[in-house]
Parts: sequence; C-alpha cells; structure tokens
Amino acid sequence: MVRAFEAVSRLGSMRRAADDLNLSHTVISRHVRNLEAWLGTRLVDAGPRGIRLTAEGRVFAETVGTAFDLIAKSTAELRPAVNHTVLRIWCVPGLATRWLTPRFNQLQLALPGIDFVMRATDLEPDFTRYEADVDIRYSEEPRGNVRWILLERPRMFPVTSPEWISRNAPIRTLDDLVRQPLIHEESRDQWRQWFRKAGFEHEVILNGPRLWSANLTVDAAVAGQGIALATRLIAADDLRAGRLVELLGTDVRLGGYYFVGSRERWNEVTLARFRAWMQQSIGETMGGHASDETSRPG
Repeated sequence: MVRAFEAVSRLGSMRRAADDLNLSHTVISRHVRNLEAWLGTRLVDAGPRGIRLTAEGRVFAETVGTAFDLIAKSTAELRPAVNHTVLRIWCVPGLATRWLTPRFNQLQLALPGIDFVMRATDLEPDFTRYEADVDIRYSEEPRGNVRWILLERPRMFPVTSPEWISRNAPIRTLDDLVRQPLIHEESRDQWRQWFRKAGFEHEVILNGPRLWSANLTVDAAVAGQGIALATRLIAADDLRAGRLVELLGTDVRLGGYYFVGSRERWNEVTLARFRAWMQQSIGETMGGHASDETSRPG
C-alpha cells in the first residue's frame, strides 16, 4: 500500500504509478484507498485535472519518500553498485519497438557478453535508485543531475499507408490534411504544434482517435486507418518497405532523441560502448531523411 502511494505521490498520476510498478490502474487505486482506510485519513483527492495530495498526503509522501531513499541507499551500499554484465535500458515505446528491438542482433554482436534488459516506457528512471543504466527519451533538452547527448533532432512528418492513399482524395496542402481524421497519441497537442510549426495560420480543429503511444499510431497508419505523425527512426523500416508513405514533404522538428545517464557512471565502458553503437546505428539507418544536426554532450 505504501509503495503504491509513494509512486502516486512521486509521479502525480494513478496511471503513471501503475506503469512504474507494472500493476494495473485498478490495483494502484485499491492500494491507496486501503492505505487511507488503515490510516483513517484522506491522502489523495481526485479532480478533473488528475490527482492532488491532501495536506496529510503531502506530509506522509515526504516521510515515505525519505524512507525509500534510505532503503535504496542502504541496499546500494550492501551490494555491488553495478553489474557490468547487465545493461538496463529504458526507452520511449515507439523507438524501442520500431527501431531498437529489430536491431538487437546487431547490438548483441557489438556488445558481446552483455545481457540487455529493456523497458519501453515514457517515464524517466531514477538513476540514484539504480532503476536503469540508460534512458533514451524523446523530449526537449533533459534537465536535472544527468549527462546526455543528443542522438538526433529528427523531422516529424505525416505518414499513411498506400492503401489509405488509394481510398481517399489526394493530400496536397495543409488545408487538405487538417480536414482528415488524424491519428493522435495521448492528446491532440502534438498535431496542433506540428500544424503551427508547418505554417498553418488558421485555427486548428482536430478529430480522430487517441491511441496513447507513437508505436500504436504508426501501427494504425500501416493498417490503413488514417494519418499519423512519425519521426524518421520510428518510420524508417516501414518507409523503406513501402508500408508507409510520407505526405507533403515538410520540415518540422518538435524535439529530439536523447541518450541520458547518470554523471557518475557516464564513462563506464559498457555505457560508452552502447552510446557509440547508438550514434553509429542511428547515422546508418536508411529511410526518411537523416538529421542535419550533430550530437553534442550535456
């Protein structure tokens, strides 16, 4: 119960806490309610904008967070800090599924003797608790006590299947595109930002399904269900195989792929070799257009 509440208070969401602990949203919610019943006080209030800690919840969250930090520190002191034969990778789901997983044979040849444990997630690991060795994320410039390199700031562009193109009127302009039932991730904000950066000057009123992850939106586009936004790395294999077609040929960049790690472990041999492999493999990936922006350290 306490672990579930700590995750909720740290991440600000029942859903994110469920993802963090590999449990269902229902189980997390039940644990928090049972903890409140056991303590005899409300810890969390739910509202239209998500969960909010009560005054009692904030006090308890601070105490619990400190306790877990002490446990993690003690555990780290009693065991070897790093297992050099295991590399734990957290990676954004789209890149993990559509680019990194199909290249695991190449990665294993490049880093023989290493066991890879990958988690496809949008969450950021706590490196001080050894949750992961490496985090590969799609975002703006990372913050906090970490080191990073920019792997690529890719174009983001609309893609659809040849089947969809054959069944619908041609898409020649942004005005044609905005009228379509577009496929969205968690919200419609990404498409709104894309239209704004692409130079669409009118009010954007969007519709279409929300599928929560880039991997699902691209899967839906491949299946002929509509038009999704993709980066060249996520769409590279499908573009090369002809399962997807790029529309309009725009040049819009909304973020970048970053390789992130702890400052203390940045120069460890396994992490450095994996970092070099990522940079080289991304540069060699065909499909879409390669980035014109070089990597740089954080």
